[in-house]
Amino acid sequence: MAHDYKTVTWTPFKKRFDLVLLTAVLLYLAVFVTASSLAQPEGESLHIVQLLIAATGTLAFGMLTFILSIGPLARFTGRMKPVLYNRRHLGVTTFFLALIHAGLVVMWYHGFSETNVFVSLLASNPRYDSLQGFPFESLGVAAFFILLVMAATSHDFFNANLGPGLWKSLHMSVYVAYALLVGHVMLGYVQSQTDPAYGWMVAGGAAWLSVLHLGAAFKSASSVTEETDGWLAAGKAADFAEAKARIVTPPYGEKIAVFLHEGRLSAVSHVCRHQGGPLGEGKVVDGCITCPWHGFQYRLEDGRSPEPFTERIATYRLKAESGTVYVHPEPNEPGSYQEPLSLREAGAL
Repeated sequence: MAHDYKTVTWTPFKKRFDLVLLTAVLLYLAVFVTASSLAQPEGESLHIVQLLIAATGTLAFGMLTFILSIGPLARFTGRMKPVLYNRRHLGVTTFFLALIHAGLVVMWYHGFSETNVFVSLLASNPRYDSLQGFPFESLGVAAFFILLVMAATSHDFFNANLGPGLWKSLHMSVYVAYALLVGHVMLGYVQSQTDPAYGWMVAGGAAWLSVLHLGAAFKSASSVTEETDGWLAAGKAADFAEAKARIVTPPYGEKIAVFLHEGRLSAVSHVCRHQGGPLGEGKVVDGCITCPWHGFQYRLEDGRSPEPFTERIATYRLKAESGTVYVHPEPNEPGSYQEPLSLREAGAL
């Protein structure tokens, strides 16, 4: 955490991540253009601009499909978490690919007309009542502007000034953008392509995301902790690891993280107030829970960020019976002090 907004400090991991990302993007574009050129029938050829339009478009759509897969995949395997923590880099890269794709399209198909290119793009085909002749370009334009707003507001300045709730809601519009892109590609494909490969790839990507998100939702629902007289079992006191948390999933409300620190247990919200990061996956550093996403910190006993920061999360009551730790699912007011539960009191010592 810092007192003001500063240029991002690139850790060695982030540098490696971005190097691999840039290399993969350039390699894909090179392979796509080369393979597509070689695959053209004898005597026919596509201009390099047309090849780049297809290359950047397919890559942007594929990357967006992957980005929307990261969250649910991270619920099934911890190996996806490093990618999850850096998916903003993927999102901004996807936007720039979409920008290149859109620029090439406008230049190639509308740049040689006497009509203004944007008028030509949006008004040349008014057949909104026809599936076969639907102006799919308008769907792509709408999706592009959603990605533009998301990329432009990805900096923490906007998260802080819009508020985490509004910021998160704004960035959830990525699903609207994806749906628009599915329509953009499929309707464009229907009008101009005879090869079914692109259609099957888009339909397969959409089906993959649907199944993956439903599976993740089912997994979350099936992990709900059962109540006993209104309390949720967090586990045996002896099983807690120092400076780490066990996650409890109530039948309603936010998940709860129960941390052990210096022989005492504390329960707080699992959700960071910065960008909804998973606090329970972080560790206790210098007496504060530290979010693994961006390092925001909260004190264990009252859920307050150390001064001068003002973020607050909810705390929860704990009790112990026969060596088992229980947490009450009703949260205290964010920032409320809650006396920790000692391991001795819990019967672990």
